[in-house]
Amino acid sequence: MRFLVSLFVHNELAKPGRKYAFKQILLSIFLVFICSAVTYFSWGLSYAYSVVAGGAISIIPNFVFAHKAFKYAGARSSEKVLDSFYSGVKMKIVLTAILFALAFKFLAIEPIAFFSSFCLVVALPLVTPFVIERKR
Repeated sequence: MRFLVSLFVHNELAKPGRKYAFKQILLSIFLVFICSAVTYFSWGLSYAYSVVAGGAISIIPNFVFAHKAFKYAGARSSEKVLDSFYSGVKMKIVLTAILFALAFKFLAIEPIAFFSSFCLVVALPLVTPFVIERKR
C-alpha cells in the first residue's frame, strides 16, 4: 500500500530530476525498439527478441531506481534523499540480477544481441545530455 501512495506523492524540488530521468528512460525504450526492428529485418525474430530482452533487463531497474531516487529533495530532507538513493541503487542491482537469472533460465537468447542491447542501454546515460536538453 505504501508503494501505491508513493506513486502519487510529488516533491516539487525533485520534479526536474524525475522528469529528466523519465525522459532518459523513454529514450532508452525508443532506442531498444528501433534496434530490435533493425535486428528483426537483418537477422530475424530470435535476435530481435534478444535485443528487447537485453534492453528490458536494463530499463526496468532504471525505472525503479528513478522512481525511488527522485522521491525526495531539499535540504530539510537530505537524509531521506540519501536513504532513498541508496535503497534505489540496492533495488536496481538486485532487480537486475533477478532479471538476468530469469532470462538465462527461461529465455532462448542470442548472446551477442542480448548483451549488445544491455550494454547500449547501460551506456546511454553518457550520451543522453547531448540528446535531451535539461531545463534548470
